[in-house]
Amino acid sequence: MRKVLITGATGLIGREIVKVCHDQNLVVHYLTTSKTKLSTQENYKGFYWNPVKNEIDERCFDGIDVIINLAGAAISKRWTDSYKAEIISSRIMAARLLKQTIIEHQLPVKHIVSASAIGIYPDSITNYYEEDESDLSKSFLGEVVQKWETSLDEFSALGISVAKIRIGLVLSKKGGALPEIAKPIRFGAGAAFGSGDQWQSWIHIEDLAQLFVFAVTNNLEGIYNAVAPNPVSNTELTKAVAKILHKPLVLPNIPKFAMKLALGDMHILLFESQRVSASKIENAGFLFTYHHLEPALLEIFS
Repeated sequence: MRKVLITGATGLIGREIVKVCHDQNLVVHYLTTSKTKLSTQENYKGFYWNPVKNEIDERCFDGIDVIINLAGAAISKRWTDSYKAEIISSRIMAARLLKQTIIEHQLPVKHIVSASAIGIYPDSITNYYEEDESDLSKSFLGEVVQKWETSLDEFSALGISVAKIRIGLVLSKKGGALPEIAKPIRFGAGAAFGSGDQWQSWIHIEDLAQLFVFAVTNNLEGIYNAVAPNPVSNTELTKAVAKILHKPLVLPNIPKFAMKLALGDMHILLFESQRVSASKIENAGFLFTYHHLEPALLEIFS
């Protein structure tokens, strides 16, 4: 049975990917910075690592020829200067430690499938972004993703195929942005952000997990957008959530300055607009279960 090594396997996206791996008879080894999260199950074995201290249990690579890399500090936490540095360094140090270990032990890793993000694309209401876009965002998120992807390019020099999965707004009932979007709506205080015209390129978490495993089993290489084929505006998203929850939207849109006061620099997560294409991954043969927003929300909130 094929084995896959996953970093970030115990997070929101990682847990869903593990389920898909097991459904497809893939054995999972995973790396965790928490010694309390180590499992010894036959098809789900945990190994300790600490990229900050350059520590890794190299036994995690036993029988491994492919890595799914999800490691990195959460974006959805207040961006102090020190935490901004951690967001970047956590991604780069994780990739560096994996690469160093592969080199030192001459490990037969052939493929790495890594998380990335659509935050690399510039804020735009009118553009429709595909993977070959050369204009890159000058925002903090743009900087994060550019440095993240550059750290992954170093694997190519080792003869390892690299797939970068640029993730959009992940819809899940278990965490991420959607429960936070739904919370004020449930209490009758929901509203769109700013003009509400900004694009939200979303993906259901089940499709996202399937997409990662599809990239593994089909040996994909290069950049792929992980977004559903039908992005929506922030207003459409807000209205759709309210409709599913049977709640009215009576408040005016929330102005940008108010969210900047509340969230600091992180407020751009709510106001930046990226309309992103799913054509490349579809042309590779991937089939989305959730093409449109309303069926995705119905499944999540049912």
